[in-house]
Amino acid sequence: MSLLRHPRLAALACAALLAAGCASTTTGSVATDGRGRSQLLLVSPEQVMQQSLQYYDQQNQKARAQGKLVTSGAEWSRVNAVMQRMVPQVAAFRPDAARWPWQLVLIDEDTVNAHVMAGGKITFYTGILRKLRLTDDEIAAIMGHEMAHALREHTREKISQSAAGDMALQIGGALLGVGEGAVALAGLGKQLALDMPFSRHMEGEADLYGLELAARAGYDPRAAISLWQKMAQAGGGSGPGFLSTHPSAGDRMASLQGAMPRVMPLYEQARARR
Repeated sequence: MSLLRHPRLAALACAALLAAGCASTTTGSVATDGRGRSQLLLVSPEQVMQQSLQYYDQQNQKARAQGKLVTSGAEWSRVNAVMQRMVPQVAAFRPDAARWPWQLVLIDEDTVNAHVMAGGKITFYTGILRKLRLTDDEIAAIMGHEMAHALREHTREKISQSAAGDMALQIGGALLGVGEGAVALAGLGKQLALDMPFSRHMEGEADLYGLELAARAGYDPRAAISLWQKMAQAGGGSGPGFLSTHPSAGDRMASLQGAMPRVMPLYEQARARR
């Protein structure tokens, strides 16, 4: 029996699936004032991990073939040292993450970027180190942000959200008896009204969780402000925030500044222990 031929049954199945998929991957952050957030997680972590590792391997093979993959040397060692110092702090949010096989690769490209794959596979580009002349504290701000994406399983959440949105559009079209053109228009509305703001929300969430990770590891969280000042000057924060999947540099700095009183005590405690 096709559910799309029985739209009411499909709608009920969709609602049940969405309800069952709501969970949270971590505890709340001090930087978010302890507030947690329920996440839509319809796909399994194993599925996302498999896809992420496949992409990560392809990325590394391509960089290696081009002679751009860096896995040792002064720059790699510096960034890896920051990561290794921060990894134990992930247990504050989810104990299992401290046992993940966290791994860093550095790609020798003139790109101001870094990203993470599910399970803690982190990629930095030499461009972000060299162009922004990053301090260790600023590297920690970026590292914390990327680690937070992995901890919060944002990739899994985005895939789940996209699947749920597509399902809702198909069911809505069947219920209303509208044509494909109207459904496509609704899809554009969904992208502007749901997908983009939610992506911005996840970016902001990663900023705040990352701020706490850096502070717990004894890196000055105030470096996140100087980092985004540099990013704005380099053009990385340009463009209107409304039609972007990333918050503007100004919005990010305001949010980070607002969380600073809550994370500074963690930084001071960590520095006192070192």
